[in-house]
Amino acid sequence: MPTTGLSGVPQLAPDATPHTKKDFTSDQEVRWCPGCGDYAILAAVQGFLPDLGLRKENIVFVSGIGCSSRFPYYLDTYGMHSIHGRAPSIATGLATSREDLSVWVVTGDGDALSIGGNHLIHALRRNVNMTILLFNNRIYGLTKGQYSPTSQPGTVTKSSPLGSVDAPFNPVSLALGAEATFVARTMDSDRKHLTSVLKQAAEHRGTALVEIYQNCPIFNDGAFELIKDRDQQQARLVHLEHGAPITVGVEGDRKALVRDEAGRFAFVPEDEADASRVVVHDVHDEDPSQAFALSRLDGIDMTHVPMGVFRSVSKPTYDDQVRAQLDAAVDTAGGPATDDDLGALLLGKDTWTVG
Repeated sequence: MPTTGLSGVPQLAPDATPHTKKDFTSDQEVRWCPGCGDYAILAAVQGFLPDLGLRKENIVFVSGIGCSSRFPYYLDTYGMHSIHGRAPSIATGLATSREDLSVWVVTGDGDALSIGGNHLIHALRRNVNMTILLFNNRIYGLTKGQYSPTSQPGTVTKSSPLGSVDAPFNPVSLALGAEATFVARTMDSDRKHLTSVLKQAAEHRGTALVEIYQNCPIFNDGAFELIKDRDQQQARLVHLEHGAPITVGVEGDRKALVRDEAGRFAFVPEDEADASRVVVHDVHDEDPSQAFALSRLDGIDMTHVPMGVFRSVSKPTYDDQVRAQLDAAVDTAGGPATDDDLGALLLGKDTWTVG
C-alpha cells in the first residue's frame, strides 16, 4: 500500500513546465463580501498547490453549501459543488474509486457540523484519503446570519435574538474524538502558518482535517479579534511544534504547560515550572488523549488558543483497504468478475427456495 499522501497521484513530467498560481486560478469572478477571510484562504491554496507537483487534472475539490463552498468555482481543477453537508460522502466515493486523485473537501462550520455532522465524523473514523478544510467563522453566512454549531453562548443572531443558549462544538476536539489521523488548526490572516499547515495536511495519507479560523465581516465581524491583534497574539496563541515544550508568551513573560498531580494541564511561569512535568508536544503519539487535552485549552474567552498540528499518525486508510479487498477477490476468482459472480454475491449464503 502507498505510504505517502500523494503516492498514486500522477506527478508532472520531469520536463514539464511547473504550474504556477495562475494555472490554478479559474476565470470565474470571485464573489465574497469585501473583507471576507475566504479571499486569503483562496489565495493561499492557489499559491501552494503548484508546490505539490501534481497534474491539476488529478486534483479534485468537493464542497457542500455555504460561502466557503464556492471554492470549486474559483480553482482551475476538477471540482463539484455538492449538496448540504454531504461533501465528505461524495469525496469518499471519489477517493475509493480513483486512487489517482488528490481529493479535497471545502466546508464551513454550519455545513460540516450541523446537517453534515454525521458524514464528517464517519469520514474521519474511516480514515479516507482526503483533505478537509473546515472554515470556521462561527456563524451561518450564506443564509444571512443565523447562529451555527460553533457560535459562542450568548451570540445574538437572527435566529437567536436573545442570545444563543447552545453549547458550541470544538471542531478539533470533535475530530480527535473520532480518532482522525491528522488534525490541525490555523487562521486565515496568517499566510505563512496557513500554507505550512496545508502542505502538511496534503502530504498526509488518510483523512486530514484542518480547522481554519475565518472572519465573516458582515454577520460575525471580529469573532477572532483577540487572537488577531498583534499584542494579544503573543499572550494567547499557543504554537504547537512537534518535539518542543509547549509554551505561550514572549521572552521574560513566558509560561510553560505542565501536567499537575491530578493529570490536568495548567500554564505556569516558565522559570517556576518543574522540568519533569513540562508537556512536550508529540504529534505522532498513537494515543490521541494528550492531543485532545490540548484542544480543550481553548475556551470562550480565548485565553489560550492552540495553533498548529495536534495529531499526525499513520494508519491504514479505508480506500486502500477496499481496493485491496477487490484485488484479492479478483485474484481468488482467477480473473475478472462475471455476471454469475455478481449473482452469487447478491444471493449470498443465506437463501431459501420456497414452494
